[in-house]
Amino acid sequence: MEMNHPNKPNQTLSEFDSRMAPTKGSDAVLLWRTPDQPPFRLAGFAWFEQDRIFRRLPLTPTEPLPKSVDWLANHTAGGQVAFQSDSRHVAVRVKLKGLADMVHMPATGQCGFDLYLGLPSEMRLHGVTKYDHRLTEYEVLLFQNPDAAMRTFTLNFPLYQGVEALQIGLDPEAHIHPAPPYAIAGRIVFYGTSITQGGCATRPGLAYTNILSRALNAEVVNLGFSGSGRGEPEVCRTFAQIKNPRMFVLDYEANTDFDGLQKTVPENLRILREHHSDVPILVVSGVPNSGDATFPLRQKAYDQRRDLQKRVVEAGRMNGDPHLYFLDGSTLLGEDSGEGTVDGLHPNDLGFMRMATGLEPVVRKILGCNAGAEGK
Repeated sequence: MEMNHPNKPNQTLSEFDSRMAPTKGSDAVLLWRTPDQPPFRLAGFAWFEQDRIFRRLPLTPTEPLPKSVDWLANHTAGGQVAFQSDSRHVAVRVKLKGLADMVHMPATGQCGFDLYLGLPSEMRLHGVTKYDHRLTEYEVLLFQNPDAAMRTFTLNFPLYQGVEALQIGLDPEAHIHPAPPYAIAGRIVFYGTSITQGGCATRPGLAYTNILSRALNAEVVNLGFSGSGRGEPEVCRTFAQIKNPRMFVLDYEANTDFDGLQKTVPENLRILREHHSDVPILVVSGVPNSGDATFPLRQKAYDQRRDLQKRVVEAGRMNGDPHLYFLDGSTLLGEDSGEGTVDGLHPNDLGFMRMATGLEPVVRKILGCNAGAEGK
């Protein structure tokens, strides 16, 4: 007897569940705008006014950067657009620099945008760009409501891909106003590894730097470079040039070893102090790899790296710098740290939320922010 195979050739899940299909653009007539002019507030790109591209480091740095860092700087992690509008529709047209191609991070996080709705104290997710990941250009409707009330919108840029062009589609008759001001003046600058960049959040708003940006109502500059946050002094000298820094966070242990940390952490603190004499600097030791605990030598090496960074910060404070701080990163993912990762090391959404929850009170205390003043 001939058996019929239950699946047809080229059959897809979206035939049975329409919510698994890519989201389409709007049928409404929209006016498309670029986010590089007021009243849109573009944040997270410290050199945008100079270079006019969505890039996290200068297009022409004052000294050569490592090739990997220079390439990864085109990834738009931490970029945001915020505005207020009474538009009944919000859509995006996006041109990416490349395809979604990661093995343990979804296209919505690597190459997608997500949209948050509401004031900082009540900001909530509203939409994400579920697009055909075989494409490098897409148009997606993220918001639709029959009521033309004034609302606050925040778009988060992709974490692991470059964006060549972005247009925001709103109703032609819609009014646009600036977003409410940040509660914290200046930029909080995070330097680190793939974990800082956002690997492997399912969507941009769940990278820990973006969670903190919402919680603190502050501009955060994400300088996480996947596999390439090694603490090179030329990289530090470059991001030391960022205007209006309110705080620096160094979180790059995962991409270097004991000797590398011993050479670079004191040097990077010195470089930052040359440029900013009293801006707070927080050194965060690495989150644990879930496999370390079963290998005593790996656990010992992990403890040595953590203790080294703590000693460097303590020595700096003893030498008269009260604006240096240390945070033990071994606590950030919780006791069941592996459950907060996709592969034992890179955080999933649970892990990033735990990291942000652990970092937020520390950052607030350093900056002198009231715990509930800005809201989550």
